[in-house]
Amino acid sequence: MAFPPSSGDARLRTERIAILALFVGAVTIAFAPILVRLSELGPSATGFHRFLLAIPLYWAIATTLPRAAAEPERPERPRTFRDFFLIAMAGVYLAADVAVWHYSIRMTTVANSTLLANVAPIFVVLGGWLLFRTRVTGTYLIGLTVAMAGVFILSRASLLLSHEHFIGDLLGVLTAVFYAAYQMSIERLRRRFSTVTIMKYAIPTSALVMLPVALASSEDLWPVTLAGWGFLIALAAGPQVFGQGLIAWALAHLPVAFASVSLLVQPVTAAIVAWALFGEHIGLQQAIGAVIVLAGIMLARRGSIRR
Repeated sequence: MAFPPSSGDARLRTERIAILALFVGAVTIAFAPILVRLSELGPSATGFHRFLLAIPLYWAIATTLPRAAAEPERPERPRTFRDFFLIAMAGVYLAADVAVWHYSIRMTTVANSTLLANVAPIFVVLGGWLLFRTRVTGTYLIGLTVAMAGVFILSRASLLLSHEHFIGDLLGVLTAVFYAAYQMSIERLRRRFSTVTIMKYAIPTSALVMLPVALASSEDLWPVTLAGWGFLIALAAGPQVFGQGLIAWALAHLPVAFASVSLLVQPVTAAIVAWALFGEHIGLQQAIGAVIVLAGIMLARRGSIRR
């Protein structure tokens, strides 16, 4: 006689699927810097189109996706001003993350800005404790420390610390703050709303925030070739809609602190992609750093298992 799976088994299975979705999403958004590099436009204008072109995609998904498939356990729709405001703020945090990071890249080295932008898990833990009194285990903290050490080793060969880069480095840290705020905001919103519901209202806000940033940068706002449009559409459909969508879905089923650490797989993936597409060298130091990042993520997972 077969017995139906217990709620604990079902939850464990859902968490495993969420971990897979999280890693696939992280790998997908790791292609964003590559597509930004290939874009005909400047980084700010490219960021604007990343959000603008994603809007019809999210709304198309929301219109065509059957109601039964759209996470029936979270059927709520935003109705009050507070609901729309909280969702809009998630869009503001994401746009601020992209905009500040692009300015950081201009004012410091790419290695510095990338490393500092990836300290977001530290702010997730700190913000969770200050705002919601969320506690983490000692095993998780060890995993976080190990993963951050791996990211540092991965980027160490290209780091350049100097007084001239201080403002750019500071903006890199601010990027991490905004990304941590975005992750925590999405994790809270996903307790009530589906992924598509959140994104179809948050991303238009992101586009509105990025528009004045793009205009102020004096960059060309529109590509002139089909290839230029192709890279922008790929950026919107891939890293934004698919990648960020998977991460937002996973945040309903995983602790945000663990999810944030897991996203450190992005610099590892970006290094591999840059090696494959642009021939950028991966030395022994970078390989060791990548292995340490993955080991830290595994430790953080052990410290984040729901019992």
